Amino acid sequence: MTDVHSPDTRSAAYRNTDLSVAERVEDLLARMTLPEKVGQMLQLDARDDLTHHVHERHVGSLLHASQERLLQAHRLTQETRLQIPLLVGEDCIHGHSFWPGATIYPTQLGMAGTWNADLVEQVARATAVEVAATGVHWTFSPVLCIARDLRWGRVNETFGEDPYLIGELASAMVRGYQGEGLEDPTAILATAKHFAGYSETQGGRDASEADISRRKLRSWFLPPFERVAREGCRTFMLGYQSMDGVPITINDWLLSEVLRGEWNYTGTLITDWDNVGRMVWEQQVQPDYAHAAAAAVRAGNDLVMTTPGFFEGALEAVERGLLRPDEVDPAVRRILTLKFELGLFENPRLPREDVAAVVGTAQHTELNLRVARESLVLLENDGTLPLTPRPGLRIAVAGPLADDAQTQLGDWAGGSGQAGWLDGQPREMITTVLDGLRAIAPADADVTYSPGAEILSLAADPEGTHFPDGQPRPPIVVPAEPDPQLIDEAVASAREADVVVAVVGDRIETVGEGRSTATLELLGGQVAMLEALVETGTPVVVVLVASKPPVLPRCLEQAAALIWAANPGMQGGRAVAELVFGAIEPAGRLPLSFARHAGQQPTYYNQIRGQHGNRYADLTQAPAYAFGQGIGYTTVRYSDLTLEREQVGLEDTLVAEITVHNDGDRPAHEVVQAYVCDLVTSVSWTDRELKAFRRVVVEPHSAARVRIEVPVRECTIVDAQGRRVVEPGAFELLVGRSSRTQDLQRAGFTVGTEALPA
Repeated sequence: MTDVHSPDTRSAAYRNTDLSVAERVEDLLARMTLPEKVGQMLQLDARDDLTHHVHERHVGSLLHASQERLLQAHRLTQETRLQIPLLVGEDCIHGHSFWPGATIYPTQLGMAGTWNADLVEQVARATAVEVAATGVHWTFSPVLCIARDLRWGRVNETFGEDPYLIGELASAMVRGYQGEGLEDPTAILATAKHFAGYSETQGGRDASEADISRRKLRSWFLPPFERVAREGCRTFMLGYQSMDGVPITINDWLLSEVLRGEWNYTGTLITDWDNVGRMVWEQQVQPDYAHAAAAAVRAGNDLVMTTPGFFEGALEAVERGLLRPDEVDPAVRRILTLKFELGLFENPRLPREDVAAVVGTAQHTELNLRVARESLVLLENDGTLPLTPRPGLRIAVAGPLADDAQTQLGDWAGGSGQAGWLDGQPREMITTVLDGLRAIAPADADVTYSPGAEILSLAADPEGTHFPDGQPRPPIVVPAEPDPQLIDEAVASAREADVVVAVVGDRIETVGEGRSTATLELLGGQVAMLEALVETGTPVVVVLVASKPPVLPRCLEQAAALIWAANPGMQGGRAVAELVFGAIEPAGRLPLSFARHAGQQPTYYNQIRGQHGNRYADLTQAPAYAFGQGIGYTTVRYSDLTLEREQVGLEDTLVAEITVHNDGDRPAHEVVQAYVCDLVTSVSWTDRELKAFRRVVVEPHSAARVRIEVPVRECTIVDAQGRRVVEPGAFELLVGRSSRTQDLQRAGFTVGTEALPA
């Protein structure tokens, strides 16, 4: 136990606010013992023994802290010799995930469907306000992973498949979290994760080996991280996986040469959950915790998440000569710097007394609804939508997710299992699709509901209930069999209705860490229910509340309309109902592609060109729906793509204009997308990459001339030496409404070696 009767440190130099942060850090660092320094590098689970964490391991950071345990931890910290405040982190991924009554927004993938960076920044800012009020200083968000293999369980946490779109939205989210600076009491630390290539593991299996060349990393996976690093994202989290056999935790090339070296990143690195321990018990690349701790410190890790054995391991490493005592100093220096810059020594930023007035406000609820509205993607419509309110309208709502409030929120939302003190968010804060339709429908409408199907049940993993590190193993998913009685009830309602709204998708048990899926089909009795509903002849509007794009059954070719809603957050059901009744215009666009079959994986639009043939022998390679797709309630045409100049230099900006026509009776909410093609490259490359986009609203029976600007410096490839370069020569600009070639108009331009006169 630390001596709680140690000398008073209130007059110490590190307490003097007149000194610079650097001076205060150096004074405190000089006073610390080796165990105190090693403890500062630990981030431990607040659900465990807090007294042992604080007094024995000198813990510097906590996560997964309920309000009660957070206050207890701070009291324990005040009993320590140096009274170094705690840095409190949490997985606030799309809202304050584990705070009851917090505003839960659409998942990151849902937000990506808005293609609206300003709106995403507002979400992050509102989230930061709620998070900071509860005594949390740090969110492990945003996720910058690229979603290419839809079998991966964490697709929902990403911004989709395109590096440019990811960079735009992640940068906006970092700005929103960190606000005007860490001195702002509503600012929280943002985390760019998972650095890097974590999503590109074999077979979509979570956290396995990622077989990625360095050139491939530089081409697609690193650019979003480089952008937020240079823009000031204060922390990076390292992925679980290994590359070239080396765990990211100790990957010297990635951490030292690229991140700290080329990018000159001075921020703080944190491992993911038990990365250091996994090198011992899972990846088996270190013989014991002493070697693992020494390797992690030397690689430049600062905070070690939930590897309690790092404490004893690091001390043993010093005793055995595996690590010099001063080798921990750079990490401790960076951690202390964060704490001083946040002002935690003067104000540990405990939960505010008026927290109830800050969390879940009406203003945030309205923002939540706006995001949900813009996130919805209309993929098909035979004219059934929007529904016309009329007397006696009969709507048969069906599907197991039509009134499943917690599933609608998705992963990292309270009911998703990561926090033991919270089973879910308050039901009264959540509007399901069924709730929304009943609220929006005319007063005399008849809205019935039949679940129609079950999705799954759970069975214990035969290998045991827990992993070697003590974490629980997810149970095994057992798809439910079609239930004839449930189907008959749904069919009976459909036959009596004017329209069916069928809400299907996936459940949290198939989503998240360690929950990748071998198949992409709708599980359980959902397909059988949809087939039966379509056969009734009543128009069927299908709403996909799905964490990632599922493979759609053939019967949906006969559906009247198809809406993808991702996991649309607390107000998602109202937004869906408004879309169905035409109270809002369809505005969302796909941030990733829908596969036709799991065997097409990986599925993404910017494939490397050059292969034998353009299809499988038994199936097309084309996705069911492509990146950027989405339609509205009106007819839109694009015409007259022109370039301001067809000859440009490296320092110039390519300027284009295109006309967007709205031939219909309703406003068109379009996302005008601009892709660049380098016609001949020195190495293999894709035939189009997103480089710009603009959201525009075109009024009925009118046209808008839309200006697009692309800096020529962005028309790059990564050459054989791994250098990102612009190769002068012939290019094409492709502009239109999606990534599909048939949706794009082309204009050629040439890049020279120098800037040209204006």
